[in-house]
Amino acid sequence: MAQKPVLVVEDDPIIAGVICRSLATWGHPSLHALTGREALALEREGAVGAIILDRMLPDIGGIEILSQWRASGCNVPVLMLSALGSVQDRVEGLKAGADDYLTKPFDDAELEARLAAICRRNLRTGDDLAVGRLRLDNAAHRAFLGDAGIDLNRKQFSMLAYLMRHADRVVTRAMLLENVWGYAFDPATNIVESNLSRLRGRLLALGCDAIETLRGEGYVLRSGKCGG
Repeated sequence: MAQKPVLVVEDDPIIAGVICRSLATWGHPSLHALTGREALALEREGAVGAIILDRMLPDIGGIEILSQWRASGCNVPVLMLSALGSVQDRVEGLKAGADDYLTKPFDDAELEARLAAICRRNLRTGDDLAVGRLRLDNAAHRAFLGDAGIDLNRKQFSMLAYLMRHADRVVTRAMLLENVWGYAFDPATNIVESNLSRLRGRLLALGCDAIETLRGEGYVLRSGKCGG
C-alpha cells in the first residue's frame, strides 16, 4: 500500500470526509483537493502515493486531469471514482490512464481492496527486470537492449514488464486486460492489439523482435530472441 499520503480529489465534502476517515482507519494519511486545480498543484509537489479521483469536478474534469498527469510522466496509481458507470464510461477512464474505476455509491471494503490492488500492481512494475540482454529500467521508464535504449509510455512499460515476467509462456489477452489495464471485463475494443503493436514497433527499433503472436491463444515473449 502507498506509504505517501493518498490524494482524495472530490468536490463533495461529505463524500471526501467519508473517504478520508476510512483511509485513516486503514492507517493511511490523506490529502484532500476540492478542485482539479488543487489536485494538479498537490500532485506536482510529488508527495502523493496514490490518488482517488472524482471524474466530475467543478473546474477541470477528472479525465482531463488524469490525461495531463499521464502525459507529464506521472505514474502514481489512480483510482477513478464516478457516478458514471456504463462500460463506455469505465473504458474512457481506464484509457485516460486510470488504474481502476469504481462507481458511486461504493462500499468502503471494495474501495479499500481496489486501492490496495492498484498499489500492489504499481509496486510490481517498480522492479527492474531483465530477460537476456533486454532490460527494463523502472526509474527511467526505458527498455534497453545492451546499451541501446528507448522510452516507453506507461502502458507499453507495463505490458512489457508483464510479458517479461512470463517469458516463454503464453500470455492471453484476458491476462493483459486484467493485469495491465485492471479490466475485469472485455471492453470489446482492440486496446490490447493496438498497444501491443506499438510496443512491438518500439522493440523493433532496438533490434528486438521477441514478441510472438499465437493466433487464438495469446502472446509469448521469447527469451531466445532477447539477445541472451
